[in-house]
Amino acid sequence: MAFSVRSTGITLHLPAETIHVDAWGDGTIRVRAFVDGEPVPLEEGLVVHEPSAAEINLSADGSTASVTTGTLTAVIEHYGRLSFRGPDGVLMEESWFDFREPPLRAHRYYSRNPDGSHGVELTLRSFGDERLYGLGQHSLGRLDLKGSVIDLLQRNSQIAVPVVVSSRGYGMLWNSPSVGRVEFAANHTRWVAHEARQLDYFVYAGTTPGEILRRYHALTGFPPALPMWASGYWQSNSYYPDQETLLAVAREHLSRGLPLAAMFVDYMHWTRLGEWEWDNEKWPDPAAMIAELRDAGVQLMVAVWPHVSPRSKHYPSLLERGLLVASPDGSPAVFSFADRELPGGVDVALLDLTNPEARRFYWDQIEKNYHRIGVRAFWLDASEPELTAQAGHLFEDASRYLLGNGTEVSSLFALEDARAVREGLDSIGDTESMLLIRSGWAGVQRYGAAVWSGDIQSTWESLRLQMTTGLNMMTSGIPWWTSDIGGFFGAEEEGFEELLVRWFQFAAFWPIVRMHGNRHPDFFNAGIFSAGGPNEIWAFGDRGYTIMRGLLNLREQLRPYLHSTLELTAAKGVPPIRPLWFDHGDDPRAVSVDDQFMLGSDLLVAPVLGSGVEARSVYLPHGRRWRNVWSQQVHDGGEVLDVAAPLHVVPLFIVEGSALDRAGVIVPDSQE
Repeated sequence: MAFSVRSTGITLHLPAETIHVDAWGDGTIRVRAFVDGEPVPLEEGLVVHEPSAAEINLSADGSTASVTTGTLTAVIEHYGRLSFRGPDGVLMEESWFDFREPPLRAHRYYSRNPDGSHGVELTLRSFGDERLYGLGQHSLGRLDLKGSVIDLLQRNSQIAVPVVVSSRGYGMLWNSPSVGRVEFAANHTRWVAHEARQLDYFVYAGTTPGEILRRYHALTGFPPALPMWASGYWQSNSYYPDQETLLAVAREHLSRGLPLAAMFVDYMHWTRLGEWEWDNEKWPDPAAMIAELRDAGVQLMVAVWPHVSPRSKHYPSLLERGLLVASPDGSPAVFSFADRELPGGVDVALLDLTNPEARRFYWDQIEKNYHRIGVRAFWLDASEPELTAQAGHLFEDASRYLLGNGTEVSSLFALEDARAVREGLDSIGDTESMLLIRSGWAGVQRYGAAVWSGDIQSTWESLRLQMTTGLNMMTSGIPWWTSDIGGFFGAEEEGFEELLVRWFQFAAFWPIVRMHGNRHPDFFNAGIFSAGGPNEIWAFGDRGYTIMRGLLNLREQLRPYLHSTLELTAAKGVPPIRPLWFDHGDDPRAVSVDDQFMLGSDLLVAPVLGSGVEARSVYLPHGRRWRNVWSQQVHDGGEVLDVAAPLHVVPLFIVEGSALDRAGVIVPDSQE
C-alpha cells in the first residue's frame, strides 16, 4: 500500500484497487476508484476536465493523506476509507466496516457482470439529522429525500439527475450515467451503478445552498440567459392536426387580447419519423404560418423526435453508417410507436446521439427543414430513451451506443439530444432559440434546455406531486422547469375547470408556463391521432376563463422581475424557484414546509393543491415582513396565517420594502 503525491491530489495503490483523490476547483474534490486498468472516463456531463492545485499532506507515519481545496478537505486512510471535512468537522464519510466480522461488503464494492463489466457501489455513513434534496424529477411527494430508495434511470415523467444538496453543507455529484439506484436509508447511504468503468463522484462544500449549487454549476455548466420571449405564455394541444387549426387558435387568442409567446406543433406533423419534414397535405405552407406568427410576436415550437422509421428515406444510410442504437445482436434497437402511414405501430430505430456524426446529421435535418424557415423553438420529445426490452430485462439492457452499453450510458441520451441542437444553434450564432426536453442529466442546463415533467395524469394527486418534483429539479441545477397545465392525460368530467385553474395558479409563477394536454375523455381508445379536444383557456367555462385571463396579465407584470431573478441564475447558479429551506435554513419551521415556494428572493407563492379548498395555512419565514398581495396587509415573519383562497385567489406575499413591493403588483379584479 502506497500513496503517490501530485500537485493536484494523491493516489492510493491498494492490492486490488487504485484510488485517485484530486482537487477539481475551489472547494471541490473528485474521487475516482477502479480495480482494473486505468479506464476511459465518461465526462459528458462536465465542463471542467482537469484537476486543480491543492494542498497535500501526508501523516508522519504514512497512515493517512489529505487533499485540501478551499474549506474542503478529503482525508484518506492507508486502507482506503475516505472522509470529507469542513471547518466545523465531518461533512460526509464512507462507512466503517469491521473486516473481521460480517457483513464483508466494503465502503466501495465492485461486482463482476456476466459480460466482464463491473458494477460499483459506494456506501456512506448515514446522519440522522441530515436532509437531502435534488436527484432530479421523481414522483415521490417528498421534498427531503431522506428515507427514500430511488432508481437511477430515465422514464417518461421520471428523470434521474444524480446530484444532491445536503443540509450538512455539501453537495455531491455521482458521475455515472449508469442505471442504478441510491438508498438514503437510516443505517447508510448507498449509491449503486449496475455497470461503470470506475467509481466516480464529486464532493463540493459551501456555507449556503447557493454556494453549493454555484460549485456544481462550475463543474457542469451554468445555464444561459432565458430568451426574453420565452417567459411569456405558451399555448399547446395534443395535438393541433394541421396548419389551419393551429392558426385559427392563435388568431382567436390574439383577437381576445391575451398574451401569447409561443404555439406548438406536436407529433405527426412529419412525413415519417426520421425524415424531419413537414406533411405538406396538413401543413401546406409552414414558412408562411411561421411568418404570420412572428409578425404577431409569437414563436412556433416544433416537436423533434430522435427516432427513425424503417420506411424513412434516411434509414438505409443511417443503418449502413452505424448511426443507429444497436441491440446486442447488432441489429437496430427499436421502439414501437405509431407513425403517419402506420397508425397501428411500427418498430422505429433510434439515432445514436452519443455519436458526433449522428448529432451532426440530426442538426443538419433540423436546420434545413425547420430553422431555415424561421422555427426558433425545438421540442425534443421522447428523449429518455425507451427501447424494446428483451424478456426479463430493462430497456437499457437491449441497447448498445458508441459510448458503451445502454446499462452504462443511457442516461446521457437526453444530454446528447440537447447538445446536438444547441451546438448546431451555436454554430450559426443563434442565441434566441429555445429547447424543451422531456428528460435530462447533469449538465443539460448549460444547453439552455427547459425540462417539463412529462405525460402526467390530470388529477389532483398529480398536481400535488408537481410541487416537490419541481423544487427538487431546481435543487438539481435545472432552473428552467415546467409541467403541463391541467396534466396531459384526459380531463375529469366533473371538476376539471377547478383543477385547471388551480394548476394554472401553480404554473404561472415558474420560469416556463405552458398549457398542454390531450382532453379527449378516452385518450387511450381514441388513439394518438385524436385531436384531443379544445385546450384553450376559453374552452372550460366562463369562470375559469376569467380567472386564467387575469393570471396571464399578472404573469406579464412579473416577467421583468422573473428575468432579473434569472440573471442571478445564469451568473451564479441560484435557482429562480426555491423551497423555503433554501434561503431560510436557520428557520426550523420554514425547513418543514413543502407546499410553498419562493420566486426569487421576494415573492412567496402558496398555491392551492386540493379540491374544494377555500382557505389554506401559509407560513411566512422569520426575519422579514411580508405583504399580502391581495389584501395589502403586512405581517411579521415567523407567523402561520390562515389565508382566504377562494378559486380566484392564489395566496401571494411580497417582502415588504423590496423592489418588487415598491413597484407594486396589481392582482386581477375580484371574481365572486
